[in-house]
Amino acid sequence: MTTIFAKIIRGEIPANIVYQDDLVTAFRDINPGAPTHILIVPNKVIPTANDLTEADEAVAGRMMRVAAILAEREGIAASGYRLIINCNKHGGQEVYHLHMHLVGGRPLGPMLNRAA
Repeated sequence: MTTIFAKIIRGEIPANIVYQDDLVTAFRDINPGAPTHILIVPNKVIPTANDLTEADEAVAGRMMRVAAILAEREGIAASGYRLIINCNKHGGQEVYHLHMHLVGGRPLGPMLNRAA
């Protein structure tokens, strides 16, 4: 299975990569929703959070650790940031390759619209 993110990881599509190791790759979102908006993705295609297995725990943990490292590098660790993982259609997932959004650099407001 290939995704646009897999193509970025392999260098087939250009991206502003800010971090890459053997487990994860992080790059700037091309349509940022905040001054800092970075996507952190596993190098292995895992379609959704529902597809994580026990064998993927190191990848999931690395995604969290890289988010903290990048928040520090971006200068948003102290003021705060948001980590978002969307899962499936109702969760707002658009690319079916697990990814975490690291967003910050300004007050982000409420997490959800509370209107019913």
